[in-house]
Amino acid sequence: MARSIDYGNLMHRAMRNLIQSVLEDVSRNGLPGAHHFFITFDTTHPDVEMAEWLKARYPAEMTIVIQHWFENLVVTDDGFTITLNFGNQPEPMVIPFDAVRTFVDPSVEFGLRFESHAEEEDEDEEDEEDDDDDPPPHHDAQVVSLDKFRKQ
Repeated sequence: MARSIDYGNLMHRAMRNLIQSVLEDVSRNGLPGAHHFFITFDTTHPDVEMAEWLKARYPAEMTIVIQHWFENLVVTDDGFTITLNFGNQPEPMVIPFDAVRTFVDPSVEFGLRFESHAEEEDEDEEDEEDDDDDPPPHHDAQVVSLDKFRKQ
C-alpha cells in the first residue's frame, strides 16, 4: 500500500492552530491596535450553538465581526465560545474550528480560506456535468474583498 503525505489536512490543521493561537491571545489581552476579525462559519455544523433566530436568519453560513463589542471569549482545542451584540441583544455562540470557512484580519490584509473536501468533490462533479441551460445557484453569502481595506 502506497503511503503519501496529506499536505491538505496538515495545512488545515496548521491554519486552525494559528486561529486558535490568535484567539487565545485576544481572550487574554484584548485586540491590539486596529486588529479585528471577520470569521465566516458553517451554521449547519452539528457542534455550532447559536440562538434559533440567528440560525433561521443564517441557515447556511454566517460572518461575525470581532471588533468593538464582544465578551466571554473562551478558546479550546476544538473551537471557541463568544458573546456578541446583535441590536443591543447579547447572544452567546459556540463555534468549532471545523466549522470555520474564512478568517480575515483586514487591518493587516491577512486572510485564510478553508476548502472542504465536499466542496472540492462538488466542483469536480460540476466540471464533469454539461448543463448548458441551468444558471448557477443563487447564494446569499457575502464575499469580503480585502481591497477596500487596503491602506492608500
